[in-house]
Amino acid sequence: MHDFIVVGSGSGGGSLAYYLTKGGAKVLLIEAGKMYRKDTFPKSEADTSAQLYWGGGIEFDKDARMGFLRTKMVGGSSIVYQCLMDRFDDIAFNDWKSESGVDWFNNQDMAPHYDAVESDMLLHTFVESERNGNARLFVDACDKLDYKWGALRRGQGDCGADKGNDCLACLGGCHRDSKQSSLVAFIQKAEKLGLEIQTEVEIGQIESNKDSVTIKGINNGKPISFQGKKVILCGGSFGSTKMMLQSGYKSKLPALGNNFASHPQFMWFGLQKEKVDAHKLMFQSVTSKDPNFRKQGFKLENVFAPPISIAMLYTIYGAKHQQYMKRYRHMQCIEVAIRDENNGTIQIDNKGKLIVTKRFTDSDMLKKSKGLEVIKNILSTSGAEEVFESSLYFGLHLMGGCVMGVDPNKSVVNPDFQVHGESNLYIADSSIYPNAPGINPGLTIKSLGHRLAQQLIK
Repeated sequence: MHDFIVVGSGSGGGSLAYYLTKGGAKVLLIEAGKMYRKDTFPKSEADTSAQLYWGGGIEFDKDARMGFLRTKMVGGSSIVYQCLMDRFDDIAFNDWKSESGVDWFNNQDMAPHYDAVESDMLLHTFVESERNGNARLFVDACDKLDYKWGALRRGQGDCGADKGNDCLACLGGCHRDSKQSSLVAFIQKAEKLGLEIQTEVEIGQIESNKDSVTIKGINNGKPISFQGKKVILCGGSFGSTKMMLQSGYKSKLPALGNNFASHPQFMWFGLQKEKVDAHKLMFQSVTSKDPNFRKQGFKLENVFAPPISIAMLYTIYGAKHQQYMKRYRHMQCIEVAIRDENNGTIQIDNKGKLIVTKRFTDSDMLKKSKGLEVIKNILSTSGAEEVFESSLYFGLHLMGGCVMGVDPNKSVVNPDFQVHGESNLYIADSSIYPNAPGINPGLTIKSLGHRLAQQLIK
């Protein structure tokens, strides 16, 4: 029997498995997806969507109004994201505390855990020479308009950008092991310390008792089960919530599946006369730092996407779409990401299929409108000949469903990450977030994993 079984290998599961293993525990890491290494990641955008994501690329809410991106491989979303590493600010800390009643979630108590995680990662803050054309247009316009901006910090080693490497390719997995994904920064190190990994297992049932937890699932079409003294779910907002729902916890925990939140992303494009080449170098390197934007619940970043994704973002057809894609290298792109209201729900039907319900509130739409007003100013100042909005938008950074709190009627896990009423079952991933912080959650998820590991191995 293992001391700990960690289910899910993303930001939370990867860091937790590493710190538990490093502390001398016998740990099993279970993942629904496959194991990829730097030389086995898909080589094309189409293969990336088909192989690395649930749903073959995009999952939608109940009404197919919002798309969600959820990965399925060892390392989770950390394999495909930009690995932007931000600590929470006072606004995020205070809102978490207000919503959950958890006293320790503050800058002072979390600082040692942030420090520990950052010391185990290679971190790099982008400099001026690494800005591509899209970033330069963003910065120049912000300076002219007196909008505050700042350089992004990313977990990366030798990216090879100075040798012509485009980090846009790393959205399908980094072929240099530069990106500090959970796989690179934690799991590969933990393997050397004795971490066991079981891939391609989809968990169906969790059975907890006084002394252990049994989890049952399917591996390549065959039933399989595991038993651990303690089990920690780290399957993310959708994954952990689904496992809990399938195991019948909704009758015990009425808040299960509630408070689903994200950071909805809306992308705007400006077509420039000269080439922008937003796909080159560090395609996401600067962000808005204006305190007024933060207070209003939105942020802006220079972003871009590979050609197939860009083609999907604008629903025109035929010759018009062909002309649109011919301007790929001339596209300036800015996203507005908002802090949405945590009013969504995650449920399952009688076949175990996820049903996600999400509605934008008037407050959400106001945040979007204020952000888009700023974007239009930036694009106009940059000299864009034509401006248009993507017709497809996504909910990024999926959070909630198993929220942390002191009240068992309003939350799923207590301040010690334990499922209410259970002594050996824990959850430590984005699903425990009580609300959307408006800040990239990756570093904080990893740091919460460190906190729980320190708690469990005392």
